[in-house]
Amino acid sequence: MKRLINILLTASILALVPTVTPAKTKSPEQPVIHIVKPEKSKINKRQQRKKDADKATTREKSSKEAEGMYETKFPIINSQIEYTEMNGEVSLMDCIKLAITHHPKIMSAISNAEIYKTKVGQAWSNYFPTLSAGVSYTRNDMLMTMGGSYSRMMQQKYNMFYLPTLSANMLLFDFGKTKASADMAKRNFEASRYDAETSIETVIYNVKVAYFNMLFAQHQKFVYEDTVKDYELQLKQAQAYYDIGKKAKIDVTTAQYNLGNANVNLIKAKNTLDVASVTLANSVGIPELENVVLKDELNTKEYNVEFNNLLKTAEESRPSLLAAKKLMDAAEMNVRSAKRAFTPDISALGSYSNGGRQISADYGYQFGVQLNYNALNIMLLKKQVDEAKATYRKYVADYEVEKQNVYLEVKSAYINLLNSHDSLEVAKLALQQAKEQQYQAFRRYQVGLGNAIEFKDAENTYLNAQLSYYSNLLDYNVNAAELERVIGAPIKPSDDEL
Repeated sequence: MKRLINILLTASILALVPTVTPAKTKSPEQPVIHIVKPEKSKINKRQQRKKDADKATTREKSSKEAEGMYETKFPIINSQIEYTEMNGEVSLMDCIKLAITHHPKIMSAISNAEIYKTKVGQAWSNYFPTLSAGVSYTRNDMLMTMGGSYSRMMQQKYNMFYLPTLSANMLLFDFGKTKASADMAKRNFEASRYDAETSIETVIYNVKVAYFNMLFAQHQKFVYEDTVKDYELQLKQAQAYYDIGKKAKIDVTTAQYNLGNANVNLIKAKNTLDVASVTLANSVGIPELENVVLKDELNTKEYNVEFNNLLKTAEESRPSLLAAKKLMDAAEMNVRSAKRAFTPDISALGSYSNGGRQISADYGYQFGVQLNYNALNIMLLKKQVDEAKATYRKYVADYEVEKQNVYLEVKSAYINLLNSHDSLEVAKLALQQAKEQQYQAFRRYQVGLGNAIEFKDAENTYLNAQLSYYSNLLDYNVNAAELERVIGAPIKPSDDEL
């Protein structure tokens, strides 16, 4: 009974306690995503056609300039060629022609040279007359401080004037300041021309490297295709031996694994070829050039070069070195110009005016010669001379640095060419030995004397020997192109085969 009473009391207490419901947690607000719609710009077809025409004219002019620069040291070419004329097959020279015509870096470099060319004319423009003309009309209301009869005697209290004016000013002589500025601008222009040559040779070097890399990628794909064929033959042979009980199952499994691995390598080689094709199109400056057929092959002729002759050619032809020399000369001209800033200017002037109360009421003229200093500040001029001298010393040091860089680059390219030449001879001999070994291993497996491991080792050795040979041949061609770039002139291969 007591227990029942306790239960009833507990139940009553629980009924009196308010039920507490858990508060709902407020979920964090989701960020509102605003989708930015692209702006719809209306294309003016007439302006677009004009821009396309201007671009085509600029490209044609730039290609002719680039062709002229290229032909001073390299074989004569005709850069006016279109991709549509090639039927999907290109040679190395075709790619060079297309790059000269289409690559935007060449157009940019030549346009930059044109900018400096205009500065030469701007410097000489100091000797051209400066003309000015104007027409003015004024009405002056005079203050009348006298009254009475005097003011009545005045016909009008204001004056009107019409005044057309024509004047000219021309510099006669400035003691060589203009000539020094023009000479400095000319040196800068010549330096920019050499910079444009450097850009052209860099683009052509990149085209050659991309072309050679695509050739190597093609050979690499052919090597893996042959490897797949060899492993397919081995698989058939192993299956036949297993069917007659002459070989174990492991030979068939090993052949299947080797064939699968070779197929994976072939897929990678095809992807590498696709990337090489896109790289070639980019180096030429024409995206549509990918997936083309290459006419040429990697050069296997021997280059007979001598370091002293290469260095001498580089000192005479390397555009970057010649550009540094022109910049040094321009800095020297700047010192001369800064010193001549202390001298006055002798100029002629003249003006003619016609006007008055009526346009043809009267005329006047003025002419003469004057000698003057323009805002002469001795302290400023002295510091400008010091600045010009310091700038000249800087460019002298830069020229010496460039000479040392040329020596280093020519020496390095020469050594690399010799090393790739020697490595290529070794790789060629190793390829012959590996091919013989692979043939013997395959024949032994065919007649049942060899095993799968022996065949796989021989096949891998032959595969690596082929890739090594073509890799060394690629290095040989790339190093030859690099040597041409660093000396700024072509090198011709001999008739001897490697």
